[in-house]
Amino acid sequence: MLIVTVLGLMLVAWFIGQPWLTEQRRRRWRAQPFPPAWRAILKKRVPYLRALPADLQLQLKQHIQVFVAEKAFIGCAGLVITDEIRITIAAQACLLILNRPHTDYYPELRQILVYPGAFIVDKVHTDETGVLQDHQRQVLSGESWSQGQVILSWQDTVEGAAIPDDANNVVIHEFAHQLDQETGLANGAPNLPGPARYRRWSRVMHEAFEELQNQADRGEASLFDHYGATNPAEFFAVASETFFERPHPLAEQHPTLYHELCDFYRVNPLSW
Repeated sequence: MLIVTVLGLMLVAWFIGQPWLTEQRRRRWRAQPFPPAWRAILKKRVPYLRALPADLQLQLKQHIQVFVAEKAFIGCAGLVITDEIRITIAAQACLLILNRPHTDYYPELRQILVYPGAFIVDKVHTDETGVLQDHQRQVLSGESWSQGQVILSWQDTVEGAAIPDDANNVVIHEFAHQLDQETGLANGAPNLPGPARYRRWSRVMHEAFEELQNQADRGEASLFDHYGATNPAEFFAVASETFFERPHPLAEQHPTLYHELCDFYRVNPLSW
């Protein structure tokens, strides 16, 4: 009985101490000087980050240091992982987690798999009756898995970062899915503080999602990519791309949605 008690106390101490040790380790990484070679990569590959206020630039660089230290980057189809790949992806991923009092750095994410370009995946198609049909091959630029992996095309990553105002950014899109998946399967409702906030989120997002679906059905142009009309999870990811890359038209056309995303992401891109 004594042994069981001791083991139980040791287990409790481990659970209590582990977050403290993790935070201490992260503080050491954040305190390190940001390498000049990494600054050059940001300047070359993620130019719109220069528009951020100085305090957010500093915070972003600290987040990049933690992200790169904790996450494994794996090259696929012969791609060799370099600091340029790591920093370019980390910078855009960390843009989504600024100003959080307790940053978890995508706690479920373990690996980022990077292909040279678009990659092919086999998808099982389910018909309208719920019956599984044959596999369908799809060409993708990115994918987010709830099993702790994000898959990206390096070519699409570079192109998405190079044009900062087209609302087409595969890293922002897939990492928005990661935030969504922190509550389970992606459903367009990420982790929010309390029932009242979920009700407000649901109302605002559903209204904009339904409008996009109607525009897509009629073949009308929209501020949002019509891919966002696929389901609520894709709409949240597409809306996130628009929020960071086209904040002015989003705030003008969908002010309520813009403010909802400001509250969630804790930043206001209109001020950048």
